[in-house]
Amino acid sequence: MRIVIPIHSFEPGGVERTGLNLAAEWQRAGEDVVVVLGRDAGATRPTAPQLNYVTRPEPIATHWWETPWMIWCLFLWLRSNRADVLFCAGNTYGIVCVMMKLLLGRRCPPVIAKMSNDLERREMPALGRRFYHLWLRIQGRHFDLVVGMAEPMRDEIAEFMAVPQNRITVIHDPSLTGPQFARLSRMERPARRSDGMHVVSIGRLWSQKNYGVLLQAFAQVRRPADRLTIVGEGPERPRLERLVAELGIADAVDLPGHVHDTAPLLEQGDIFALSSDYEGVPAVIIEALAAAMPIVTTDCSRSMASLVGHGKHGLLVRVGDVAQFADKLDAAREFVVCAPSTRAVAEQFVLDRAASTYLAAMHELSDRDDASAHKVRPDLPARKSSRA
Repeated sequence: MRIVIPIHSFEPGGVERTGLNLAAEWQRAGEDVVVVLGRDAGATRPTAPQLNYVTRPEPIATHWWETPWMIWCLFLWLRSNRADVLFCAGNTYGIVCVMMKLLLGRRCPPVIAKMSNDLERREMPALGRRFYHLWLRIQGRHFDLVVGMAEPMRDEIAEFMAVPQNRITVIHDPSLTGPQFARLSRMERPARRSDGMHVVSIGRLWSQKNYGVLLQAFAQVRRPADRLTIVGEGPERPRLERLVAELGIADAVDLPGHVHDTAPLLEQGDIFALSSDYEGVPAVIIEALAAAMPIVTTDCSRSMASLVGHGKHGLLVRVGDVAQFADKLDAAREFVVCAPSTRAVAEQFVLDRAASTYLAAMHELSDRDDASAHKVRPDLPARKSSRA
C-alpha cells in the first residue's frame, strides 16, 4: 500500500515529528511511504527518518507561503503518481487535503485526517469562531476518516465537524517512541529542592502558546532561586524577550531556542508548564507524564482534564488567566504525583501501538475504495530528493 504524506519542512513541530515517526514505522512494516516535502530544510533535518522524500525546486523562498506551495506540490505529484491513502498529519494540513479532494475529484485517494488541535476554540472572537466551525464542517464532508487523538475528541469531532460516528475513530497520538518512553519512565523525580523550583516549558515561540501568560505568572510568584526555561524557537522571540526585560526576570529566565534532546531538561525540572490558548493532545504533556513531572496547564483542549487525571497528575488553569496560573504555579511547589499512574497514561501514547492501528484503518479504507477511481498512472515513478 502506498501512503502519501504532505509535510511542509523539517522545522520543529509536534505534528511533523509525529507524522514522520509514523511514516518510519509504516515503512518498517513494509508499506510504500512517500513524503511530499515542501522545503528540504529545517532544524530537525539531520535527525529526520530516512524516508522517500519527494520535493520540487522552489521558484522563490516559500517559507511565508508554504501552504499554497504545498497544495501545488502535492497536486502535481498526485496527478502523476499512484497513491492508495493520503494521510493528513494534523489540522495544519487540513486545507491541503481538502484542496486535493476538490482539484482531483474521484482521482484523489481516500484521506485519513488526524485532528491535532482543539476544535472548539473558545479563545476566538465569536464571529471568528463561527467561521472556523464552518470550515471544520467543510473538512468533515471531504475526509474519509477522521482521527481523534484521545477519547474525549470523539464527541468533539462529531459536534464541530458534523462527521458521523462511522467515520470517526480514536487512535492515541503516538507522541513517544518506545525508547523515549523507556528513557523518560526511568527518571527519578528529585525531592523538592529547598533552593527553588525549576519550571520547564517546551514549544514553538508562537502566539498560540501564549507564553506571555506563563512569564507574567512566573514573575508574580518567583522566589530568589526559582528558574524558568522555555525551550523552542519562533517569531514571538523578540516580544517575549522584551516582556522578560519589562518584568525584571531576565536573570531567572532562559530561552535557549530549539533543543533536540529535551529529556535532560525534563529530568532536571521540577514543574512542567503549558500556557497555550488551544492544543489537541500536546506531545510535551505526554512527555511530562512519562517523566512523572507535576504539570500546570491551561484547559486548552477537551482532552486536557483527562490527561492530567482531573487533578491527580496536574493542575488546570483557565485559558489566559494570569492570576490563576500564578496561584497554581505556586501551589505546584508542593504537588506530588504518583509516578506509576502518570506513566500508565503516557504509555497509551507510544508509537508502535498507534502505527499498527493506523495501518489497519488505512488498509480498510483502501480496500473499500474503488481502485479505478483513485489510482492514477501507476507506471510513473516518484521523483526522489537527495534524502530518499
